[in-house]
Amino acid sequence: MTEVLGDFIRALRAADVRISTSESIDAGAVLGLVGYDDRLLLRYALSQVLAKTEDEKQAFAETFDRFFAFDQFKTKAPGTEREQQGGERRDGDPQQGQGGTGLPGTVGSGPGGEGGEGEGEGLGNIDLAALLESGDQARLQMALAAAARQVGLNRIRLFTQRGMYARRIMEAMGLEALDRLIAEDHAGDPAQQARARRLDELREALRLQVRDYVEKQLKLFTANTGRRLREEVLERVRLSNLDHRDMKIMRELVRKMAKRLISLHSRRRKQDRRGALDVRHTIRKNIEFDGLLFHTVWKKTKIDRPKVMAVCDVSGSVAAVARFLLMFLYSLQEVLPEVRSFAFSNKLGEVTSLFGQPDIEHALTEALSKHGGGSTDYGQAFVDLEALAMDDIDHRTTVLILGDARSNFGDPRADILQKIHHRARRVLFLNPEPRGLWNSGDSEMRRLGPHCDRTLTCASLKDLERVVSDLLRTAV
Repeated sequence: MTEVLGDFIRALRAADVRISTSESIDAGAVLGLVGYDDRLLLRYALSQVLAKTEDEKQAFAETFDRFFAFDQFKTKAPGTEREQQGGERRDGDPQQGQGGTGLPGTVGSGPGGEGGEGEGEGLGNIDLAALLESGDQARLQMALAAAARQVGLNRIRLFTQRGMYARRIMEAMGLEALDRLIAEDHAGDPAQQARARRLDELREALRLQVRDYVEKQLKLFTANTGRRLREEVLERVRLSNLDHRDMKIMRELVRKMAKRLISLHSRRRKQDRRGALDVRHTIRKNIEFDGLLFHTVWKKTKIDRPKVMAVCDVSGSVAAVARFLLMFLYSLQEVLPEVRSFAFSNKLGEVTSLFGQPDIEHALTEALSKHGGGSTDYGQAFVDLEALAMDDIDHRTTVLILGDARSNFGDPRADILQKIHHRARRVLFLNPEPRGLWNSGDSEMRRLGPHCDRTLTCASLKDLERVVSDLLRTAV
């Protein structure tokens, strides 16, 4: 039971259903209660402990239907002389035809390649020729499932492995003995030759059915492998090198990362808000109850929500990084509500109001188009920031400056940044260029860097996640 459940959980994870170790243990307990006999009950019961969101419930339903389905032998194989009585009824009933234990023919059931001793029904001495001739669909299902367990089909990962696994399954089912019997019958009398031709047809039909089964396994256990690999690459690629075709995936990645950070830091904030047990006040509160602790008093921890000012250079290639930083910050409003945003290439303007609309993509496009023209001038940008927001910067304010610090050889007004640093809680400078290029050409990092608490290379989505996570971690 647990081996089948383990493979099912692996298939769910391949379909992007997040399942923790504790949830896997809960699923095992549920399986022990309901068993495999009632397919519908099993589906509902497991979905309660393994699927949380609407998307996960849909993925669960699709994966369950594929995993606990075995339709390789629903149609009569060519050359079969007779069907097992009642076999048609078994194939038509989703809760029947899966074997005596409920669903032994499930896709990927059993441990991946942990041997085959004692597994399956008679795999060691199976008479494949007699089984094919009998047309016993249930036993064929069981034999194929047992062979798949024996060869570890649930470990299949590559499209090019299909042929290898199909061959191994055929061999585990008794292909060698079948080939030898066919060769002997071909050399016998006319009746034996007729039987050999019939077995040839049955062997070819079995080969095609095994191939289809392997392909379904591959799809099941590698459902999102290609997309996840693509996401892992995009998380680390320089944002300035993104292709327009990748934008949809990148937006989804930002939402995933933001959701993960919200979950992590909301739990932490809840724990911090409660504080520690106030023993003195708890005892005083319960004096009237002779010291029995009917009421507990917790020390109150003040949650100092930070104010964030994001000052983004939106000129040239820096605009791509600015777009995703702003998208990140405004996806975190549940745990980071006070965010003011400014954009500049030369003249700086506040774009906070644009993000009040539900369509963040439209807001980003408008902000970048409105402030992205002209040659970069950090000096003018800091002058404008001083006029617009200096009075609002205090000990709770974190100032994020995103840009390459290239000011076309103009005065970057490091003195204004120094004032900001003295007033703010901290100043972080995020530069999308490699450190080796800092201070080259018209870069002013050597003048601006000393007035920042940290200067960081920030060129990829992973870099942005690291910065924002650090911002949230030190928010209280």
